[in-house]
Amino acid sequence: MNKTRLSGPGIPSEERMKLGPVACIECLQQIPCNPCEEACPRGAITVGKEITGLPTLDEEKCNGCGICMTRCPGLAIFGLNAVYSEKTALVSFPYEYVPLPVKGQTVDCTDRLGQFVTKGVVHQVRTAKAFDHTAIVTVEIPKEYVMEVRFINRHFVAGQEVNADE
Repeated sequence: MNKTRLSGPGIPSEERMKLGPVACIECLQQIPCNPCEEACPRGAITVGKEITGLPTLDEEKCNGCGICMTRCPGLAIFGLNAVYSEKTALVSFPYEYVPLPVKGQTVDCTDRLGQFVTKGVVHQVRTAKAFDHTAIVTVEIPKEYVMEVRFINRHFVAGQEVNADE
């Protein structure tokens, strides 16, 4: 488990994390891309004139709506709510697989490398036409893993065992 906190212009500060839902942009490669900037209705993400610039998060403008997550072709944007409850946090991520997980389902939560971190419970699965076929899955996890959990193990989704080779 990687306990090192990432840093970069899209990673919210610890102070901002204490205020509620916020985007976490883990785009750390300078590639020509800016759909997140164009998608944000609040203007909270800036790539700038240089299309290869790293996305910068304006913490004061971001309300954690999640629209940017559905537009990122690199699946590098996550929604974090570190103050969901006294002991738990919410992590949201884009999910482009079938079957979709089900609200209330216990799942294995993984880190950026696909390694198991902790058990979590599916809090919400959002789909919308505006999301362009990308679902947003939100899991409730122990608060201490909010900067670690970035996905779920797909092998047991929606009560079905999924062959990892599929």
